[in-house]
Amino acid sequence: MTAPAPGADGAGAALSPVRVVVVDDQATIRLGLRMILDNEPDVTVVGEAGDGETAVAMARALRPDVVLMDVRMPRLDGIEATARIVADPDLADVRTLVLTTFDDDEYVYGALRAGAAGFLLKDADPQTLVDAVHRVRAGDSLLDPAVTGRIISTYVELARHAPLPGADAATGDAPAGLDAATPREREVLLAVARGLSNREIGAELHLTEATVKSHVRSLLTKVGLTNRVQLVILAYEAGVVRPGGAD
Repeated sequence: MTAPAPGADGAGAALSPVRVVVVDDQATIRLGLRMILDNEPDVTVVGEAGDGETAVAMARALRPDVVLMDVRMPRLDGIEATARIVADPDLADVRTLVLTTFDDDEYVYGALRAGAAGFLLKDADPQTLVDAVHRVRAGDSLLDPAVTGRIISTYVELARHAPLPGADAATGDAPAGLDAATPREREVLLAVARGLSNREIGAELHLTEATVKSHVRSLLTKVGLTNRVQLVILAYEAGVVRPGGAD
């Protein structure tokens, strides 16, 4: 059922199974997610958590590749749990994928700004879930362009009062490093903002995936951000992309 992980480096390179922690306060949802993922030969569910505090502790103890993180939970919600995982230098290789519903826009926006690798709707079909886990493990973000655009267009004004790292706290202007981006890096930024994977960007711009990854890393360094999802928010905040389409 599972295709090779998108974005994996090297042709035919063998990867170890993706280690996943499933986090949701509803046991039935955790069970359903585990059943789907455990059915895959290259995915292993190594733990489950029913609240954010347990999720953070489990991430530190198990060092999974991916944490599937619910948003609304007792004790500690998914936003703060995501922020704690992202802020922990020992968990730099742990990627957080937020599970959401269409009613969670504000929460998801906060999670993305906190450093989540992306989000997945809870009613996604099994293949989409499996593909999402592989994409996130491979270093891609997971962005539904339509949902992302709605979230950002709704909350971009809010961001002016809570600018991204590196932005001017007084004006809300985008990080100054964006001015140093090369024309090609700006093309990559536009493509990232549209939700394209590294492979899709490479095909569109006639670049190798390795080159695309290099451009993304360079952009992140220049603007002082931590992941490509934050680049999407940056693109909207800076006016490089506008809700409903790209300039």
